Amino acid sequence: MDQPLTRPSTTGYTAFVDLLASEGVEYLFGNPGTTELAIMEAIGAQSKVRYVLGLQEGVALGMADGYARASGRLTAANVHVAPGLGNAMGSLFNAKFYGSPVLLTAGQQEQGHGLTEPLLYDPLVPIAQPLVKWAVECNRVEDLPRIIRRAAKVALTPPTGPVFLSLPGDVLDATACLDLSQPTRVDFDVRPAGHSLDKLARRLLESRKPLVIAGHELATRDALDEAAEFAEVLGAAVMQQTVPYAAHFRSGHRAFLGALNRNQAQVRARLEDYDLLICLGADVLRMSVHSKIDPLPEGMPIVQISERDWELGKNYPAEIAVKANVRETLRSLNALLRERMTAQQRSDADARLEEIGKHNWEVRRAQLVEQTVKLANTTPVDPQFMVMTIAEAVPKHAVVVEEGLSSTFKLLDYLRLNDHQCYFGLASGGIGFAMSGAIGISLALPDRPVVAVVGDGSAMYSIQALWTAAHLKLPITYVIPNNRGYRILKERLVSFRKTDRFVGMDIADPDIDFVGLAGSMGVPSRRVEAPQDFSGVLREAIASGQPNLIDLRVANGFGG
Repeated sequence: MDQPLTRPSTTGYTAFVDLLASEGVEYLFGNPGTTELAIMEAIGAQSKVRYVLGLQEGVALGMADGYARASGRLTAANVHVAPGLGNAMGSLFNAKFYGSPVLLTAGQQEQGHGLTEPLLYDPLVPIAQPLVKWAVECNRVEDLPRIIRRAAKVALTPPTGPVFLSLPGDVLDATACLDLSQPTRVDFDVRPAGHSLDKLARRLLESRKPLVIAGHELATRDALDEAAEFAEVLGAAVMQQTVPYAAHFRSGHRAFLGALNRNQAQVRARLEDYDLLICLGADVLRMSVHSKIDPLPEGMPIVQISERDWELGKNYPAEIAVKANVRETLRSLNALLRERMTAQQRSDADARLEEIGKHNWEVRRAQLVEQTVKLANTTPVDPQFMVMTIAEAVPKHAVVVEEGLSSTFKLLDYLRLNDHQCYFGLASGGIGFAMSGAIGISLALPDRPVVAVVGDGSAMYSIQALWTAAHLKLPITYVIPNNRGYRILKERLVSFRKTDRFVGMDIADPDIDFVGLAGSMGVPSRRVEAPQDFSGVLREAIASGQPNLIDLRVANGFGG
């Protein structure tokens, strides 16, 4: 008779780190406390998982979010009990909206001890639950391998997103003979059945003037080549989804017309000229503030391809809704369209592309540049001149991280999107991501310089990230468009409420000294006020290969 397998005894904290490493986790982003000391002991005893310190829990999770966005891999973050998890909730909200596969863990008081309600105690699962795909507390060390394996699988399976694990101290310190098992990866490179593709192709070829909305999954699934071919074959114009928080299409493609904004009336006017809306992995017409005008023209038919079933037909009925991997679907669909198209249909597609090319993104960009260069001597620096300068100064292989709101509103009218990892923007609407997210992105893409354009208001949500950037000596250039206030709120107060009595919207008296702040955390910095100086300073900062900060004085739109 076979003897039962005898496994070596191990502690929960050692098993936890070993499990992370076997799931491919390279970094554990965190801010430790007493309940995490066991994890810190385990991290110090091995070399596979590197600890990255953030000086606040929101910063730590923001770094993890950035790493997950840029790598597409499982990422881990660890925070400290209830207050630490509370501090991280804004960053968790951002990760949820992007769909970042982050395994967030928090140390918890020992089971039984929590019943006495010691300092820092509160049940953690209910706090995290609304913002994650799965939340659980591990109650026995024997369950830890199964929980970690399940959490990783859930986080990485579309629709991807964060998961949460509460780790009581007694579980981490417990000893047992554990079977650590192995990772599970769900194969989601699936395409529709043949009859579904056939139906889809027939419907697309019926359209006389189709419009593609290029969306999130084209970036996360690295499907920019397939999307470009689709636009070419079908002769379809392309616009980026209303919240362009990644590079969803190559802006230099002749069919690209730029991004839709979130003004319902303007979006409706742009869409009315088309007879079919084709949404490729997109958030369909996601808006911001309320309007009585619906952005979708009445009777506009929609075709959707997405792996996120929640998005399919969510706000508008889809004539055809396909749940599948957008890249694999486009590969099959492109071949089928080529096979099915008649000579006349190919001729019509070519004619549409020729017409689109007369007013595409490149044409509009050239016109904008011609107008914007006239602002070269305007002080304070005009935000439109700033974003043009950034677009022209960054190297082609650079990554731009954007969270400037009103100051960077026009950035994507100038910045060329060349690949699926070249740009990351504001996904959820909640500010505070870019300062820390840029660090995770830089760690995930170490051969690419990062330029993070972060408004002065946004920067102050996670300014502590500068210390980590300096500590790790990362090639990140932070540009702070400093208008000394919340310009977007001022503009909306005037527009919506018809008053210019700005209460709680100025960040002045005293001004924030970003140069001093950056210097105190080890980041070389400069203040720039003259527009003609900005390009040279920015190029020099990027070329240094070191963390830098540029405090750029920009116009606030109200005379300052």
